[in-house]
Amino acid sequence: MNIPENIYLVGSMGAGKTTVGKQLAQSLGKDFLDSDKEIEKRTGVDIPLIFELEGEAGFRKRERRMIAELTEHKDLVLATGGGVVLDEGNRSHLIARGFVIYLCAPLELLVERTARSRNRPLLDSVDRRAQLEAILELRNPLYRQVADLTVESNHRSARWMVRHILDALEAL
Repeated sequence: MNIPENIYLVGSMGAGKTTVGKQLAQSLGKDFLDSDKEIEKRTGVDIPLIFELEGEAGFRKRERRMIAELTEHKDLVLATGGGVVLDEGNRSHLIARGFVIYLCAPLELLVERTARSRNRPLLDSVDRRAQLEAILELRNPLYRQVADLTVESNHRSARWMVRHILDALEAL
């Protein structure tokens, strides 16, 4: 099997990037990192607090630095934050330094999966569904632009998605 050295997972919040990423990394014998968790680890605070203190622009600046650094690593599966594709530099790093997989999930599933989460500052609006819909409308073309492979997650299990990804990688 011709496995890419680095695999980057992109997609909306709630698409399963972290869950799938951990299982995929384990299956491939690669390290797993989550860019949002790395930001939290380095700053010592959670992302909602970064948004509160620095705004989205401050968070995106931190994210840009983190993606530049993490995409320099080797033998890695990286789950990225949902908004990583908003920055042109991030998109360039992802495209140039690894194999990008877009985990695409339908709006209703994303609404369901994020319904109880209190750790998503961009969904603090009254109408989470409308907010998610607007986010997807903006980001979906960018996810597709960077993706080497798109996996429609629908209501499938993480195990199914990992198997599907491994089969697709084997076919490369």
